[in-house]
Amino acid sequence: MCLAIPAQIVELEPSDMARVRVGESSTFLSASTMLLPEPPRVGDYVIVHAGFALHSLTPEEAESSLAALRELAEAVEGQPANF
Repeated sequence: MCLAIPAQIVELEPSDMARVRVGESSTFLSASTMLLPEPPRVGDYVIVHAGFALHSLTPEEAESSLAALRELAEAVEGQPANF
């Protein structure tokens, strides 16, 4: 099973690559956008797996997923999550 955290595109790079910010953390990754059905834009939210952006999310879907993941992490860890 894979758990994916929404990532926001912060920069589009050459060759169908994007720099993305994972959740609201200070973690950034490079991800290929070649599998997305439509060209991405800076500010879009995506689900990244194995270095590929697989699916686009609306800002509302991304926030809903992040809120649910924060609640789960807080329940398990007993402290607020940092993502």
